[in-house]
Amino acid sequence: MNFLVLVRGAGDVASGVALRLHRSGFRVIMTELPQPLVVRRMVSFAEAIYRGEFEVEGVFAKHAEELSEVQDILIAGKIPILVDSEGNIIDQLKEYSLNSSGFVLIDGRMLKQKPDQGLDQADLVIGLGPGFTAGEDCHAIVETKRGHFLGRVIWQGSAQANTGIPEGVQNYSKARVLRAPTDGVMHSLAEIGEHISPGQIVAEVSNQLIKAPFRCVLRGLLHSGLTVTQGLKIGDLDPRDDPRYCWLVSDKSLAVGGGVLEAILAYRDRYGSWLAS
Repeated sequence: MNFLVLVRGAGDVASGVALRLHRSGFRVIMTELPQPLVVRRMVSFAEAIYRGEFEVEGVFAKHAEELSEVQDILIAGKIPILVDSEGNIIDQLKEYSLNSSGFVLIDGRMLKQKPDQGLDQADLVIGLGPGFTAGEDCHAIVETKRGHFLGRVIWQGSAQANTGIPEGVQNYSKARVLRAPTDGVMHSLAEIGEHISPGQIVAEVSNQLIKAPFRCVLRGLLHSGLTVTQGLKIGDLDPRDDPRYCWLVSDKSLAVGGGVLEAILAYRDRYGSWLAS
């Protein structure tokens, strides 16, 4: 399919979307911050910003320094990822997409607040999760909250509101998310995929130790050496104690990716020739 899709953000949910679209034949480009604050790094294409290239479930993303590198990366069957904090690349990609059947913009930054973009940014603008209003700042929203509505496409209205409470895993909710106790530089003292005992030190920020409250696998952790702010999510604990999950895209991310795929194809069918394959 001669679609060009830009995904803003390359965390675990956005990466699940990109993975599903890439496997479905779309040309996908991603953007991220210069130092992404991504916890579930082993299933996030944002890791390519740090490593130059990174694989998630057999699909590679490669850091492109310039837009001129994107075409060669796409031809190689990989996902180009560029640093672009402000969305400056969007207008350039509009011109770049002239030889495509259409340009799709997916906001996967999970900001959970009103976005800094509008309907005119692309032929189709899709927002992931809360903060968006369909028909105002995007054409469609895909629900990201676990439950009966996960992955559903919303053409009018908004997604479910952000509760601020982490989704539960085996009756663990807030306890499974590690947060910075203060501002400072974080240093990791455990590895992703490691079996963690109750009370084990996982990381420290400004000499304040962060301990695991229960037996688990460390499913995600920020890069050591990053500057963090008090309350920022820095780690993810999985009480299921299965390290395989650290390297597999979640059911949630794949469900959201399925919703995005539905939205793109439904919009194409509704409006005719644009995005014709």
